[in-house]
Amino acid sequence: MSYFLLIAAVFVGAILVFILKPTNKIIRLLLAFSGAYLLSVTILHLLPEVYTETNEYKKIGIFILVGLLIQSVLESFSKGAEHGHIHIHSNGKKFPTLLFVSLCLHAFSEGLPIHHSDNNLLWAIIVHKIPIAVVLTTFLINTEYSKKTTFLSLSAFALMSPLGFLLGDKIIFFSTYETEITALIIGVFLHISTIILFEGSENHKFNLQKFIAILLGILLTIFTL
Repeated sequence: MSYFLLIAAVFVGAILVFILKPTNKIIRLLLAFSGAYLLSVTILHLLPEVYTETNEYKKIGIFILVGLLIQSVLESFSKGAEHGHIHIHSNGKKFPTLLFVSLCLHAFSEGLPIHHSDNNLLWAIIVHKIPIAVVLTTFLINTEYSKKTTFLSLSAFALMSPLGFLLGDKIIFFSTYETEITALIIGVFLHISTIILFEGSENHKFNLQKFIAILLGILLTIFTL
């Protein structure tokens, strides 16, 4: 069921684009909600979880910081797609391979600790994937790639987290270092969610709609997980 939900999240995002054609404003609100949800799950569930599984607190902190750095490197190739921005100009029909590969690596790494965590992490990734799929689908459509290329790209991206989930469960290395891997992912999540939530609004004005979206994401985490 978890594999299905991870795959379905990507195609839900794609369907939203094809049917509803959300505006940039709606996409930003979806991102704000997912960022708040992701940050809340990280702080309320994942952080306590890794720190109760070991007394090597400094080591866990180092892995979290390494996760932040890894995501910074991946973002230099993905052009910010993980937090909803693809700052790239299409060069004809040339497919942005580096962007796509880095995005897939990010999705794969998210899936690694799912088996060893509770459902909080699973749902955080699902909620995060939907607006990212919206952004990726919108990008593929706007750059006028063929329907076949769009479908294959979304399918490959959809399979990355389930693949990480599977290997994280079956390969001994990932089981042995599950706490360290979860700490790395916490760093990744902190990087992504804080950028989504705290990037500057237009003219640095208070945005009530974004604030409400963030509040809903936090409240949903508090009262449902």
